[in-house]
Amino acid sequence: MIRVQNLTRIFEAGKQDVLAVDHISFAVETGEVYGLLGPNGAGKTTTLRMILGLLKPTSGDAEVEGFRVSTHPDEIKRRVGLVSTSAGLYQWLTPREILSFFADVYGVSAAQAEDRIQRLSDLFRLSEFLDRRSATLSTGQKQRVNLARSLIHDPPVMLMDEPTRGLDVVGSKVIFDYIDHLRDEGKAVIVCTHRLDEAEQLCDRFGLLYQGKKSYEGTLEELQQCTSCQTLTQIFLQLLDAPVTKTETVAAAQGELL
Repeated sequence: MIRVQNLTRIFEAGKQDVLAVDHISFAVETGEVYGLLGPNGAGKTTTLRMILGLLKPTSGDAEVEGFRVSTHPDEIKRRVGLVSTSAGLYQWLTPREILSFFADVYGVSAAQAEDRIQRLSDLFRLSEFLDRRSATLSTGQKQRVNLARSLIHDPPVMLMDEPTRGLDVVGSKVIFDYIDHLRDEGKAVIVCTHRLDEAEQLCDRFGLLYQGKKSYEGTLEELQQCTSCQTLTQIFLQLLDAPVTKTETVAAAQGELL
């Protein structure tokens, strides 16, 4: 379970500070995939970094499985898996060695690590290159190793930042199946993406970010009722067509201000 409460981040940038994330709040339940959507620069990655404890909020807080990032950042890191296209692999190590290393970092016993490596290898079809140096792997193969790495400690919460960037159709299908697997296992998942067509297939609820603000939130059905549009892309373009001057939710659009 994830709770985000009035998270705010201001970056110092010379004479004029940049408000990257502006008092956003949302919750993600167990077994739910939450899509955090927005154009480039909307604040999606900054939000994930604050939830994980990699970036200190200017104000506000986030909670993962009952632990607050402001007081227990190490406990949160133990309970979160991160999938990001910016996460590199140790090029001179094999996938097996990488998975063993991260299992040790997270305190997974040797016996458990061996079992999980085998299970994750089967899940992501790593066996054909499990003992090859990572420098020789394709982009899709590296991303599959990153997926396995994020699950080696069996975290209850997953954060995914543009997980299909740079992947072909086959690689993207692996990601889709992976997210379905996480939902079935009861994990709380946040997917940050600007690929609205993919988000529509993957996510249970959506939070729309614009200029650092969470402007709208709801299920696809709720957003459809709010806009009379059918696809998430159409909804997004209609709702964020003009600069947002106040936080609005689907409930607000239906006459019930949250």
